[in-house]
Amino acid sequence: MKNHSLITTLKSLTGNPRGCVYPEPLWGIPFNLYSPYVSIYMVALGVTEKQIGLIVSISWVFQIFLALLSGVVTDKLGRRLTTMIFDILSWSVPALISAVAQNFWYFLAAGIINSVWRITHNSWSCLLVEDADQSQLVDIYTWIYIANQLVGFIAPLAGILIGIFSLVPTMRGLYVFAAFMFTLKAIVTYQMTEETAQGKIRLHETRHQSVFSVLGEYKGVLRVVLQSSQTLYTAGIMLVISISTMISGSFWAIIVTEKLHIPAQNLAVFPFVKSAIMLLFFFLIMPRLNKMHYQLPMTIGFLGFVASQILLITAPAQGYFFLLISVFLEACSFAVVVPLLDQMIVLTIDPGERARIQSILYVGIILLTSPFGWIAGTLSQINKDLPFILNISLFIIGAALAYLAGKSSQERQKQ
Repeated sequence: MKNHSLITTLKSLTGNPRGCVYPEPLWGIPFNLYSPYVSIYMVALGVTEKQIGLIVSISWVFQIFLALLSGVVTDKLGRRLTTMIFDILSWSVPALISAVAQNFWYFLAAGIINSVWRITHNSWSCLLVEDADQSQLVDIYTWIYIANQLVGFIAPLAGILIGIFSLVPTMRGLYVFAAFMFTLKAIVTYQMTEETAQGKIRLHETRHQSVFSVLGEYKGVLRVVLQSSQTLYTAGIMLVISISTMISGSFWAIIVTEKLHIPAQNLAVFPFVKSAIMLLFFFLIMPRLNKMHYQLPMTIGFLGFVASQILLITAPAQGYFFLLISVFLEACSFAVVVPLLDQMIVLTIDPGERARIQSILYVGIILLTSPFGWIAGTLSQINKDLPFILNISLFIIGAALAYLAGKSSQERQKQ
């Protein structure tokens, strides 16, 4: 294990990659404690499934505007300062609102403010990769996911607390704890990093430009994106992951508790199992897959997602075994697909225009994703299986895109 490639990479991290990777558990710990219970917490406070879907869709509409601004803000304020300010605004503030929530309107406000994460996601991504060793990209992103999976082992603590104090009081306490930890993470990341070389260039270039002037330059950047088939394939895969993640995050707990009749206090077992499986996969399998072209691993990963969703919707009531196998397949598929997708995003984007190209990609993805919160909520009220049948269709599309992107990449390398 001492000579494992992931361990070697972690020890060798310096500068901004180190400052972004090392503090990640400060975000992952509180998020993994409360996230499995968000939807049923909302239901317990009188929010309907359709309203949950509506909150998700409205927040995504706000994300369109914020994602468009993310490149401008990141360039004008710098990667480092933008990350700190908007980390606190997008995570700490909504957590405090959710802690005192009484009805739909509180959660709607929290959802809208949380939409600001689109800005910090852009700036943090630039901060992480712009000065990083390109050969370490997959390992760096793998460590980001490992950091968040390691803290997943504390998720059962939330289930124990719910068993003792009941759902609503526990969630209120977890949200207060989250607000503190999110703020701490933002400050620690700021202290451990410095502005990137490209960030300094963009700070200088945009110093005397207005926001509208910088936005006006997006037309030329958009033309570059549309002319790159590889970037478009990558954007399609990003869209599939975006929609399916939103659906699963909002409605998995509902189908498990209301259709499969799994008690709420037992839900934390599944994130625990998922974290364990993903960690094993990251350490035992991913170093071998990293040596392969991404086409085959990503295609198989999407097919694994399909199988996991089929098992979820066909599981019988109290079907713990079926649910565990579904979680196993989903964990393995996620561990393959997402780090490789993150590498694709970095490698297919012009480094000189990273912030604005990412901004354009995120806007397009949000525009196409935003209706699916309401669509999935409506489908869930008709039949709890329907959102996950939609996921199956998306993952089949994802497999096709991964295959085509890989084929295009290999042909270009031959030429």
